[in-house]
Order: sequence, then structure tokens, then C-alpha cells
Amino acid sequence: MSKAQSGWTNALMNVALVALGLVVLVLLYALATRSFLPRTDPAREANPAGLVGDIIQIEVRNGCGEDGLAGEMTQFLREAGFDVVEMGDHTSFDEVHTRVIDRVGDPESAKKVALALGLTEDRVVQEIRPEYYLDASVIIGRDYVTLPPFRE
Repeated sequence: MSKAQSGWTNALMNVALVALGLVVLVLLYALATRSFLPRTDPAREANPAGLVGDIIQIEVRNGCGEDGLAGEMTQFLREAGFDVVEMGDHTSFDEVHTRVIDRVGDPESAKKVALALGLTEDRVVQEIRPEYYLDASVIIGRDYVTLPPFRE
């Protein structure tokens, strides 16, 4: 084998090793994130209001007045598997903290939504409103920049 062929063979092997190394790194990252980061199951465990389907149904309301937040939050929650049935502005724009409101007496479903948003359980409150026909409401507060959908 000539020196030119040997050089090309070595270069090709180096490229293959780098590509294989990148694949291994991606697989290790995927394994680590699945193992150590909490995953949220968007299925409800109980259905006290008799809502249709098994997926937690929520509404997203912008409570701080920044344009486009409800849409971004809706996209994030839908990608997480939740059924966002409505979005829009809240009745006021003076919400300081983002919160999740249990609407049907199923706090576990509301806690799943809070977990997906990185909120602690103390941000989950209960205001039963069965006429809303949804499990929970998300009210976005001025602390939105700390939430996963809005981190840069």
C-alpha cells in the first residue's frame, strides 16, 4: 500500500471515530436526561368531573401582560403531552407568580402540570369550577422568565 493510500485510510478512520464518538455522546446525554430529570405523565389518574379523555385538559392565561406568553406556554405544554383547550389573557395583568389552579378537585393532575413547568407544589391552588370543563388553569405571572418554556 502506498503512502497516499495509507494517508487516506487513516483520515477516513479518524472521521469514522469522531462520528462514532459524537453518536455515543448523544446517546449518553439522552440516557442521562431520561434517568435524572423528572418526566411528567400527562394522563390524569382520577377523573372526578367526568371529563372526556385520559389526558389532562388545561387552559393557559397570561397574567402579566407580555405579548405572546400564552402561545409559547401552550406550545410547551402540548409538546409535553397535555391537552391545552384554551389560551388567552387573564382577567388582570398583575400576577406576580405563575400558578396552577385545580378546577375539578383533582390536585394530582394540577401537580403534574406544575411539575412540567418546574413549579413547586405551593404554587398549586384549588378553585373548583366544574363549569370550565377542564382539569386545571395555568396563570402566567411576572416570574415567567424562570420557567422552562421561556429560558434562553
